[in-house]
Amino acid sequence: MFRSLRRALCAAATALLLPLGAGVQSAGAAGASADASAGASATAEAGAGYWHTSGRQILDAAGQPVRIAGINWFGFETGNHVVHGLWTRDYKSMLDQMRSLGYNTLRVPFSDDILKPGTMPDSINYADGKNADLQGLTSLQVLDRIVAYAGQAGLKIVLDRHRPDAGGQSALWYTASVPESTWIANLKALASRYAGNPTVVGIDLHNEPHDPACWGCGDTTRDWRLAAQRAGNAVLSANPQLLIMVEGVQSYGGVSGWWGGNLMGVAQYPVQLDVPNRLVYSAHDYATSVAQQPWFSDPSFPDNMPGVWDRYWGYIFKQNIAPVWLGEFGTTLQSTVDQKWLAALVTYLRSTSTYGADSFHWTFWSWNPNSGDTGGILKDDWSTVDTVKDGHLASVKAPGFPGGGGGDPDPDPDPGGGTAACSAAYTVSSDWGDGFNAEVKVTNTGTTPVNSWKVTWTWGASQRVTSMWNATYTRTGATVTASNAAHNGAVPAGGSASFGFGGAPGGGGVPSVSCTAA
Repeated sequence: MFRSLRRALCAAATALLLPLGAGVQSAGAAGASADASAGASATAEAGAGYWHTSGRQILDAAGQPVRIAGINWFGFETGNHVVHGLWTRDYKSMLDQMRSLGYNTLRVPFSDDILKPGTMPDSINYADGKNADLQGLTSLQVLDRIVAYAGQAGLKIVLDRHRPDAGGQSALWYTASVPESTWIANLKALASRYAGNPTVVGIDLHNEPHDPACWGCGDTTRDWRLAAQRAGNAVLSANPQLLIMVEGVQSYGGVSGWWGGNLMGVAQYPVQLDVPNRLVYSAHDYATSVAQQPWFSDPSFPDNMPGVWDRYWGYIFKQNIAPVWLGEFGTTLQSTVDQKWLAALVTYLRSTSTYGADSFHWTFWSWNPNSGDTGGILKDDWSTVDTVKDGHLASVKAPGFPGGGGGDPDPDPDPGGGTAACSAAYTVSSDWGDGFNAEVKVTNTGTTPVNSWKVTWTWGASQRVTSMWNATYTRTGATVTASNAAHNGAVPAGGSASFGFGGAPGGGGVPSVSCTAA
């Protein structure tokens, strides 16, 4: 995402009628008939090895459907030349926390600057043993470490060529200082660098092409579809097992939208790659905290939004053309419009409990709290989780993937043989008298991984849980026992998981909590 300068984006209100009639409905009906089998197939063991596509689904090496349900962690594309937040925390604790919250894939934006020889990261904190194994490494070598640890933790990675250089986003895939030849050479270099390591499962060729980029116009200096074919085939020549993620453009057929979010041209001009079953189309979609769009002021909002998404990118999934990955979407969640937008979008993406992996794929923007017009899953302290924002995504999160994805060995392996143990910290995040919101952080205090946990507390007054996210609960009298959700029960030694809940009435204070682990 191109923060702050995105304010200049404007969208035409013109509607483009694509073939979304009976053909889409029949495809959707066919998908619905397969929902039960898709849901049954999306098990915690799915996701091993490299992935490929089949119709609108992504399948693992064993042919099981998987769902990308992930997060963006940016910084390699900036002047820091490394993911942000390492000035505060250790990179392993960041990845552990992502995994504990139920995110299974990491989209990592970068610029071509990090491929220049000798590019070094900036603003990494090495105090108190933090990031100790990153000292003296180049930016690319730090990326190697992140890939290695992510694979061990059961996270997949999609590398996102976000910008030609750290100076800012570009409309086209090349600039005067970074020609197409450099773009392609660098993409091939990364494909070769991680060949044989299926933690890196795909490459997003270029972030948010926008005007004057076109789709299907035939002008090789502007036609993003043709450029994506050239680059995608070059990447596949270096590693034919990677997924190739191709974003949309801004304008097609006189209709404008979000940068990278317009995939209307696919219907007439599909991307054609030399290696079959490797193509994933990617869109971006945002709320009013990024920019206004005409659909937000439509009298039928938010009921109009599924039709908007169908028109711009959803039809590709519904017509079984290819998988669709919403590579970026986010909001500060401060306005009522944005709250309604996110609720409608999450419903549109299809819940994992109902549809399994026969769903849209996604990576939320962003993990970072320092995204100016969206904020992040983390709050400004780079540690506390925004449980309201994270809770919105709970229904579309998906099972994680097996660890051991390859790469360098863990420099601090767990010796094993320890005892499972945990602690819990209860925090009231807001209290308005009639009700309150609270967050509970569970920390693995033992020396061995925890497979499941329970947190128990007893209220001294008449409080009750009104809703809970990232955990389930039972109540006996004033005693509440919260148990992990399916996606956040596994917590590595030293790692943590969080859940949140709403309660009523307020004013009850903070009870003592206990944690048991298995």
